[in-house]
Amino acid sequence: MQRIASVIGIAPENVVEYERLHADVWPMVLARLAASHIGNYSIYRHNDLLFSYMEYTGDDLDADMAAIAADPETQRWWAICEPLQVALEGRAEGEWWQTLPEVFHFD
Repeated sequence: MQRIASVIGIAPENVVEYERLHADVWPMVLARLAASHIGNYSIYRHNDLLFSYMEYTGDDLDADMAAIAADPETQRWWAICEPLQVALEGRAEGEWWQTLPEVFHFD
């Protein structure tokens, strides 16, 4: 299992809408995540920063992420959610959410 954490900004005026959307995520989007071996997925907010945590249990993260990105329902979901987010400086090329390095873990 691989733990993945990432961050992105959110404009204060978009918080209510973003949280409303995530209170009722579309079932097909959730099904695609599950089919791509993503579980224990959470998003937290601290002021204008969103923090996500997920666990990946598959064997090919790149292929599973590509399957998520190619999914039409997920693309529609992203088209609604992405304009509410603010990409952070310093993220890797091609990243939207900035992946964070794990510095500590305890089971």
